[in-house]
Amino acid sequence: MKWRTVLPQYCFLLITCLLNAFEAVPIDIDKTKIENTEPVEDAKIEPPDTGLYYDEYLKQVIDVLETDKHFREKLQKADIEEIKSGKLSRELDLVSHHVRTKLDELKRQEVARLRMLIKAKLDSLQDIGIDHQALLKQFDHLNHMNPDTFEPKDLDMLIKAATNDLEHYDKTRHEEFKKYEMLKEHERREYLKTLDEEKRKEEETKFQEMKKKHENHPKVNHPGSKDQLKEVWEEADGLDPDDFDPKTFFKLHDVNNDDFLDEQELEALFTKELEKVYDPKNEEDDMIEMEEERLRMREHVMNEIDVNKDRLVTLEEFLKATEKKEFLEPDSWETLDQQKFFTEEELKEYENHISLQEDELKKKADELQKQREELQRQHDQLQAQKMEYYQVVQQMEQKKLQQEIPPSGPAGELKVQPRM
Repeated sequence: MKWRTVLPQYCFLLITCLLNAFEAVPIDIDKTKIENTEPVEDAKIEPPDTGLYYDEYLKQVIDVLETDKHFREKLQKADIEEIKSGKLSRELDLVSHHVRTKLDELKRQEVARLRMLIKAKLDSLQDIGIDHQALLKQFDHLNHMNPDTFEPKDLDMLIKAATNDLEHYDKTRHEEFKKYEMLKEHERREYLKTLDEEKRKEEETKFQEMKKKHENHPKVNHPGSKDQLKEVWEEADGLDPDDFDPKTFFKLHDVNNDDFLDEQELEALFTKELEKVYDPKNEEDDMIEMEEERLRMREHVMNEIDVNKDRLVTLEEFLKATEKKEFLEPDSWETLDQQKFFTEEELKEYENHISLQEDELKKKADELQKQREELQRQHDQLQAQKMEYYQVVQQMEQKKLQQEIPPSGPAGELKVQPRM
């Protein structure tokens, strides 16, 4: 059983099912008979990139641990609290020597990678005397005090770091999106300042027209509602809407047959709704906004359905959600074009921040220019000294030659100077 299937049953903290949002694609399924669908045990399903800077290390550690029968059995029986408390990490002492050796090698490779990153960063700043041990403290997903062997503490730190980072992952994405929108508005306003009054009015009119055009789209169904799922059932799955069955729907969209709907599988369900609002061919539609909308939809459905908050939806959780009133009679869904991303105060604060950054960059640029000019002056000075030195050497060589060759008479005979 692949770790992408095993770990999510107990805790999302090992990140196996986190979506790669910018690569999420619609699922186009045409399964009409799924009663006898058998899981594909041997199929290797590559988990999506978590976005963590230690993503590859995390995946490799879990892959190696999964090869140990004892650890795999303990993992299957563990609950969320056992994993969070570090109890599972102590089972590392009982894994085979072969597995521990592989984990040791993975850790040494990770420490070497981090040291290279640190060195590259400091070299770019022209720093010398690097204290790798001190700088490794900034990485909290491994025990830097022991760079050679993988111990239970390393597994515990890796789990806790991944848990903490992923708990803030969506929040960070929302904050980055907000900055993106403020920057976009800031640049638009700055561009308007460069235009004369007539051109500025034309641009404002065009902007408002594009905005209205984007807002003029079909009704978006409430994510996770019966209407929304039935639309996927009919248009993506090619099935009769009158035959809609939640259990069958769940099996159809559990793409990897692991008995869960993970975040990536959930987000794929919203593609039809998003296509009502966003078209990459349209100038007025922003694809970054589309991904933010997809994220909001997924978060909403998870909050409504995922009872134990493990970032996975079980069949039981899914079926219970379909019995709620909200599933049959949901509130209207407000798309991003109906919301305001930031206030004028927030925009001004952001613009002040940008201004400070620009001033700092200008200051650094001026300093670099002065350094360049000083280096050029020193270069010119060295060149002048080199030329002067060359001329002196030439003069000395000529004098030396003149002293070595005796003077000659009118007929070319040598003239010997009489000794005094």
